[in-house]
Amino acid sequence: MTESRSLAVPPGRAGERVDVAVATLLGFSRSQAAEIADAGGVRIDGRVARRSDRVAADSWLDISWQPRRESSIEPIEVDDLGIVHDDDDLVVVDKPVGVAAHPSVGWEGPTVIGALAAAGFRIATSGPPERAGVVHRLDAGTSGLMVVAKSESAYRELKRQFHDREVEKVYHAVVQGHPDPSSGTIDAPIGRHPGSAWRFAVVSGGKPSVTHYDTLEAFPAASLLEIQLETGRTHQIRVHMAAQRHPCVGDAMYGADPTLSARLGLERQWLHAMRLAFRHPVTGQRVEFSSHYPEDLQHALDVLRNV
Repeated sequence: MTESRSLAVPPGRAGERVDVAVATLLGFSRSQAAEIADAGGVRIDGRVARRSDRVAADSWLDISWQPRRESSIEPIEVDDLGIVHDDDDLVVVDKPVGVAAHPSVGWEGPTVIGALAAAGFRIATSGPPERAGVVHRLDAGTSGLMVVAKSESAYRELKRQFHDREVEKVYHAVVQGHPDPSSGTIDAPIGRHPGSAWRFAVVSGGKPSVTHYDTLEAFPAASLLEIQLETGRTHQIRVHMAAQRHPCVGDAMYGADPTLSARLGLERQWLHAMRLAFRHPVTGQRVEFSSHYPEDLQHALDVLRNV
């Protein structure tokens, strides 16, 4: 069944390539937007457009496409995957540690997408096949709340909200030491680490990245922070806190003290996605979801409080 969408090009998108504009406006991947254009599915003011054509402000885009078929995601049951909310358009999960958002090169463990498939959930087919329905991600070593789109319209609208920074994402983190000031904003670009294929770092020319933090509780060797992300870069909290010389406790990849990690019984970074709020993609009503610390993070916090 063909889907279609018609809309005017916002002034802020003027001059962009067709594939870039379509991907941004509809929440598609760049490759999927290019495929749609190559198939003749994009018209500008009634004229068929190529992927490399440029869009002009206020020109009219007519886009039609065939939804991608469901990919062969391997269903793998995850017993402790929490279902926080479920309706016809989206599902909010409480992701345990050790579960990736979606399949990727080099990852052979369970995924949120595979767990939902095993539980009988049908999710959106938009986006790259291996990331179907995924509108944002959490690291495998980070626990907490994720929303996954079940309908195509929900996928597009949620992708737009994340892109336009309309989603409230609140994390709790235990970091080494005591940030000074105790509350503040870290505004520093993040990109690939020049010496590592798997790490990220604050680098000149990286993507703009903004993290707001507030100290909730201080301990002799660490601090519990509440963190709100304005942007959503890979490893953003871990990179920004490490750049301030306050890495997340337990985060060996970004320089955490292994002695402290062992004393707290941590085998991963102390980082949890606590709250998630956005406008429901169909009703337009603001919805908010919250989570609790998993057992390993609560244990580490109890040890710190008892020192």
